[in-house]
Amino acid sequence: MTTSHVYLNAVSAHSALGVNAAALRARIFAAADPQALLWTDRYSPGRTLPLGCLPEGAQLPCIDFAPPHQRSRNNAMAWGAVQALQGAVERAAARFGPERIALVVGTSTAGIEEGEAAALHMRREGRFPAGFSYPLQEMGNVAEFLAQHLGIRGPAHTISTACSSGAKALASAARLLRSGMADAVLAGGVDALGSFTVSGFSALEAVSSERCNPLSAHRRGINLGEAAAFFLMSREAGAVRLAGWGESQDAHHMSAPDPTGQGAMEAMGQALARAGMPATVVDYVNLHGTATTHNDAMESRAVRAVLGHRVLVSSTKPLTGHTLAAAGALEAAVAWHVLQDNPAGVLPVHWWDGVADPDMPTLAVVAPGAQLGRPARTVMSNSFAFGGSNCTLLFEAA
Repeated sequence: MTTSHVYLNAVSAHSALGVNAAALRARIFAAADPQALLWTDRYSPGRTLPLGCLPEGAQLPCIDFAPPHQRSRNNAMAWGAVQALQGAVERAAARFGPERIALVVGTSTAGIEEGEAAALHMRREGRFPAGFSYPLQEMGNVAEFLAQHLGIRGPAHTISTACSSGAKALASAARLLRSGMADAVLAGGVDALGSFTVSGFSALEAVSSERCNPLSAHRRGINLGEAAAFFLMSREAGAVRLAGWGESQDAHHMSAPDPTGQGAMEAMGQALARAGMPATVVDYVNLHGTATTHNDAMESRAVRAVLGHRVLVSSTKPLTGHTLAAAGALEAAVAWHVLQDNPAGVLPVHWWDGVADPDMPTLAVVAPGAQLGRPARTVMSNSFAFGGSNCTLLFEAA
C-alpha cells in the first residue's frame, strides 16, 4: 500500500444552496441569513414543512439516453452535478485509462420516488405501469448509471449507510487510491426527496415543522433536504487534501446515537491520528448538527471531549436541510470552499436562535461576520447515521 496523499482536485454540488459554486459560496459565507429552505407540502400533503429542495427554477438534465431502469430523479440529480466534472473525468481516463478510474457514491433513496408512483398505479389499476422495472429502486443503480455513461471502467460501487454514506464514499475512494487500485476516483453522494422519506422520518417524530435549530434548547428535529455532491479525487497534488478520516460503528440503537458519544469520539480521533495532527490544529468543524435532541447532545459532548471548547463550529443544515446520504459529501464540499480562495478565513454561520441548551456542553459557534483573519488550514466534518455508523473527514489546504 502506498502512503501517497489523497487530494480533492475538483468539486461540484447541487443543493438548496444552489447549483453552482458561486451560489453555494454566496450562501455559506453570507453574514445575513440567506434563508435557503422552501416551505412546501409537496411531499406531505396538508402539512407544510421547511425542506432543502433544489432552488425553484433549477432544471434537472434529461436522462432519456439511459435505459428505462436508470431513469430516476435521483440519477438525474447525480448526472446534473457530475456535468461540471465530466471534462476532468475524461482527461483522467485519457491519461490513465478508463479501467484505472473508479467510482464510489453514497445514496439511500435510489429510485424510491418512481417506486412510490408505481405502487400507487398498482393500487389503482391492479398492475405496475408499463416499463416499470424494479432495479430502478436498487441502491447500486446510481453507480451503474454513472459508470456506464461516464465511461468509467474501474471499480464502481454504492455505499448505503444512511446519513454517513456520502462521507464514507470519500473515505472508500481514499482507500482505493492509496492501495493503488485506481489512479482517480469520482466520489460523492446523492439523495432526492420523496414522500416516502418525509413520511418515514415524520413517523419517527424526527421532523420539525419549523426551521431546524441545532444546539438550541428549543430544537425540535430535522428539516429534510436533497442534494448531489461529487469530487474527482486523485494522488496528484490539488487545492485540498483529505488528510484523514475515521470510521466507527457503535451499534447502540437502530435510530438513536450512543449518548456517551464514544463512537463519534473514536471517528474523530481516528481522523486526527491518520492525519498525524493534534486536535489543536483544527480551525473549524462542520457539525453533523441535525437539531434532534439525541444527536446534538451526543455530538456536543464528543466535540468538546476531543477538540475542546474553543474550536469554531457550525451546522449548515439550517441552510440545506438534512440531505441524508448526500450530507457528508455536500458538507465536504462546504469544507472544500472554506479552504479555497478564502483569505480572511470566513466561516459558515451557525444559524439558530442563540438559546443554548444548559444540559449540553457549550461549543464556540460561528456568529454572523466571524472570520479567522487568515486562511483556514484544517476543517473537520462529522457525519453520524442510524445504527451508529459514524464517519469523520479531516481536510487540509494543500
